[in-house]
Amino acid sequence: MQEAMIAVATACRDGAESGAMTFPQIVAALAGAGIESYAVDFRRQTITYFAQDGDSLELATHRVETAIAPRFDVAEIQAAISEAQTLAPGYTYRGFCEKAAAAGCAGYVVSLLGRRAVYFGRTAETHAEHFPD
Repeated sequence: MQEAMIAVATACRDGAESGAMTFPQIVAALAGAGIESYAVDFRRQTITYFAQDGDSLELATHRVETAIAPRFDVAEIQAAISEAQTLAPGYTYRGFCEKAAAAGCAGYVVSLLGRRAVYFGRTAETHAEHFPD
């Protein structure tokens, strides 16, 4: 992956975890750098960015302390997503990750091209969420 893409991906990961960047800012920065999707894996504490040319970059993420629940609770995942979308008072990305894990989410894939995120559970249940307009 090109050095400029690596810098943008790293800045977006850091911006999400520190609260310095919102999801729309992250999406715009990644798309502008030629990154078309990324995957977050709570079990491995990684985020993998995928470039349009097929190249990829894996970075470490913060550790999600909450155990991933065995049951995939779509309503709880949607509630966590809603807090993120509205930047509810007290919202943090780290808090979102903890709530998602408690709701049985093992990770998620964000498609910038498809303008959606797909959340998945330990037994491959999924929930797709389209980006708000």
